[in-house]
Amino acid sequence: MRKISLAWQIFIGLALGIIVGAIFYGNPHVETYLQPIGNIFIRLIKMIVIPIVVSSLIVGVAGTGDMKSLGKLGGKTLLYFEIVTTVAIVIGLLAANLFHPGSGVDMSRLTKTDINTYVETAKTTETHSMVDTFVNIVPTNIMQSLANGDMLAIIFFSVMFGLGVAAIGEKGTPIVNFFKGTAEAMFYVTNQVMKVAPLGVFALIGVTVSKFGLSSLIPLGKLVIVVYGAMFFFILVVLGLVAKLVGVNIFKFLKYLKDELLLGYSTASSETVLPKIMEKMEKLGCPKAITSFVIPTGYSFNLDGSTLYQAIAALFLAQMYGIHMSIGHQITLVLVLMITSKGIAGVPGVSFVVLLATLGTVGIPVEGLAFIAGIDRILDMARTCVNVVGNSLAAIVITKWEGHKLDDSGEEQVA
Repeated sequence: MRKISLAWQIFIGLALGIIVGAIFYGNPHVETYLQPIGNIFIRLIKMIVIPIVVSSLIVGVAGTGDMKSLGKLGGKTLLYFEIVTTVAIVIGLLAANLFHPGSGVDMSRLTKTDINTYVETAKTTETHSMVDTFVNIVPTNIMQSLANGDMLAIIFFSVMFGLGVAAIGEKGTPIVNFFKGTAEAMFYVTNQVMKVAPLGVFALIGVTVSKFGLSSLIPLGKLVIVVYGAMFFFILVVLGLVAKLVGVNIFKFLKYLKDELLLGYSTASSETVLPKIMEKMEKLGCPKAITSFVIPTGYSFNLDGSTLYQAIAALFLAQMYGIHMSIGHQITLVLVLMITSKGIAGVPGVSFVVLLATLGTVGIPVEGLAFIAGIDRILDMARTCVNVVGNSLAAIVITKWEGHKLDDSGEEQVA
């Protein structure tokens, strides 16, 4: 019997989860039994991410071993991220201005969802300026950063450690070999964990549908359509043009990432696919030093889908409350989102927390978020896919920008 591919297994898990959730809509027992399965899968992935990032970065940087080269790599990466995320915000604003998803919404038909957990997270999370964000990249205690999953601090330490290993020459060979072995072992563990991905997807989707139901989408259907339409436009047109500039066919690229996109969409978590997209980009021919730096950094600085969604959601709420947003207010919104989306990128429910930190600055009531919190999971699934494609493509862009070429076999798969 022909083996069913991982993509089909995940799709089957997704379909079965939707069916089970729809059949048992409103039944609390679905969450009781299925949520632990989904949580275990997410925790398994989170368990893998940091060891892979640390070991891959140290090996990659030790192989490069040149502070000047790494400085150029970091500068190009951040410049590219800033340009693309700014374009994402502008497209979000254009989509909201063009289609007016919040105009004419009957607020009496909307169900309010409790957003106290997001509010508490926003209160306990410092809103950083851009300068503060860069200051906080430097960890005061690397063990604490590892425990908290502070990715930017972990990346900084790993880069510095890799440079140190390179500087001591042959004495550093055992250290490089150790981390090479660690990276290979963790990629093996990743492949084993992925075998239970369909089960995790089934559980997470089943819980989502059983709690909110598909009927929850109807009052906010226009918002969902505008968000999904803008996401498709961004991937196919904006990222498609970027891909073409570096000799990649966006449709072949999406096909290459089909497993990761299905998994990211189903779980609404970019973290679940981070190890796999690092592995896949290396298979295409992207150097380890680039994949291990660009992709994890992108999880804090290149959240294209999240920033695009935040721009649409902000204008949606303004339109719903009948608040006129002038060009000046919208420019202010762009500037604020450019900063806040970076400053608190690592916290749970990041898009909602960023919106809570942003809306007040442009005069939009934050209470309005309670109206869209119920469908946030559906929107989160779409923005996760955009984040995955954006960060994967970034590795190829920086690879080409640094003067490297993809492997012949890699070119065949995506060109």
